[in-house]
Amino acid sequence: MQAFTTNHWCYLRGHPPHCSAVLKSTPSDFQVTEIPSYELSGEGEHIYLWLEKENLNTAFVAEQLARFCKLPLRAVTYAGRKDKFALTYQYFGIHSPGNKQYEWQKFSLEGVKILSARRHNKKLRTGSLKGNRFTITLRNISAPEELESALKYVKQHGVPNYFGEQRFGNNNSNLSLAQKMIEGETIRNRNKRSMCISAMRSWLFNEFVSQRIAKELYNSPVEGDLMILSGNNSFFKYKHEDVTIKNRLLCNDIQISAPMWGTGTLASAGEIYELESNLARQFQSVSSQLEALGLKQERRAIHLQPQNMSWSINNEQAKIEFELSSGCYATSVLRECVITTPISTQSRNEHNENTAE
Repeated sequence: MQAFTTNHWCYLRGHPPHCSAVLKSTPSDFQVTEIPSYELSGEGEHIYLWLEKENLNTAFVAEQLARFCKLPLRAVTYAGRKDKFALTYQYFGIHSPGNKQYEWQKFSLEGVKILSARRHNKKLRTGSLKGNRFTITLRNISAPEELESALKYVKQHGVPNYFGEQRFGNNNSNLSLAQKMIEGETIRNRNKRSMCISAMRSWLFNEFVSQRIAKELYNSPVEGDLMILSGNNSFFKYKHEDVTIKNRLLCNDIQISAPMWGTGTLASAGEIYELESNLARQFQSVSSQLEALGLKQERRAIHLQPQNMSWSINNEQAKIEFELSSGCYATSVLRECVITTPISTQSRNEHNENTAE
């Protein structure tokens, strides 16, 4: 039986942070702003809504927009799911051919403000972002000096590109579903099924990254490694005599990669091929399940370098800002800097009730 634990993955500095703090005491303590990858044309059959969302699930907002527009849910898209307990600024796409006009000021949903609406000639697809800008407030910091030191280290050295805790669900609920799937249970809810498959695949990727750190194979490539080009999914095999690789790594032009497991032959070679193959065999139930689902072998960078990172620390409170590429997790950045403790669900509900009053 597979045990899906998530608290054992290695830290880049070899130990957990020596600092703790409260994260998300209010939704505005975790702000996310999408960075689009293209300019909108102003015409076309797709309407891009730029909206502010607070304390709401992305999929739920999409459902409410579809209902308001009297369109099927498939006509409403978004570039990426965002945290529910957060203040987010993001695009939603509405497929609405013709010249139909909507009175967006009449759309009423507590926690949502539509800031602008503009047409475009292409559909808004999942992942069609340059990245996200994060503004995070930490409170009740136990050791401000330790946090300052950790932030400086991360700004210079980056962090492991782990999938964050959101991917695995509250109390690893998505991984619990994955366990049931491995044991033969059918997950009929399409959305839950998709989330548990993603969680399973992401968990195995994190295992690959953690093992490379443990074996001191994180920072330097070895012959047979697959180097992924920053900004796309193209990769090439590293050869030891290529003296330009280290400079390109330092410039973040390329990154060492690890498998997003699926069917097909591993393209890595030598020591890295053996490492990846052995780990897949170690977690045979997971790798076999991913293959049976028809997922294809892909690669993902093992290193994450936050961009435009800055912070201010005032006594027991800190404000941290940085940008990440699409598909990367702010919680993975924080993991190397501070042990965060979210306030309880009960406290959140009490806070929300007091705020509503």
